[in-house]
Amino acid sequence: MHETDRPGSYAEHPIWVALSRYSIGPEDTALTFADRLARENGWSSAEAERVIDEYKRFCFLAATVDHEVTPSDAVDQAWHLHLIYTRDYWQRFCPEVLVRPLHHGPTAGGPAEQHRYFAQYAETLKSYERVFGKAAPTDLWPDAARRLIEDPKARRVHPRDGIVISHRLGTILMWLAILVVLAHIIFWRS
Repeated sequence: MHETDRPGSYAEHPIWVALSRYSIGPEDTALTFADRLARENGWSSAEAERVIDEYKRFCFLAATVDHEVTPSDAVDQAWHLHLIYTRDYWQRFCPEVLVRPLHHGPTAGGPAEQHRYFAQYAETLKSYERVFGKAAPTDLWPDAARRLIEDPKARRVHPRDGIVISHRLGTILMWLAILVVLAHIIFWRS
């Protein structure tokens, strides 16, 4: 049994205390880490802050549980961006906050790797609930099928190259178009 297995004990853990106080990247910049994370992912500032909080939870798990962990897609976006801040990540975050290196290892592909990541992600979610005393928020930590089958299909789209609309708005626009066509057909037949 780990010391983080007691409900609420993670809050007293030295790594969690350090994570709670840690701010990613230089603080004296016009474009903060959170601002950049929000901008690059099309998120609100509040959503980016939530993702950063979940990224810190993921990092705590990575540093304290006895198995490999797999992040959600949103958390992975924060991790990828953090890795770009190389001096902060390797010279401050890993040695001073996590007290260990945290490498990002991409999948090698194939069925065996997919099975491994499904198992790791499921174990990550179990550890999250055990350590933090609550289930991971499903909007930021979706089920494994979405995380490992659907989310990797995402592509970055620059606003100059296309228009991105939500499924809901797309459905509404489609029905409006159908109604306009039907109205024209009915009008011209009368």
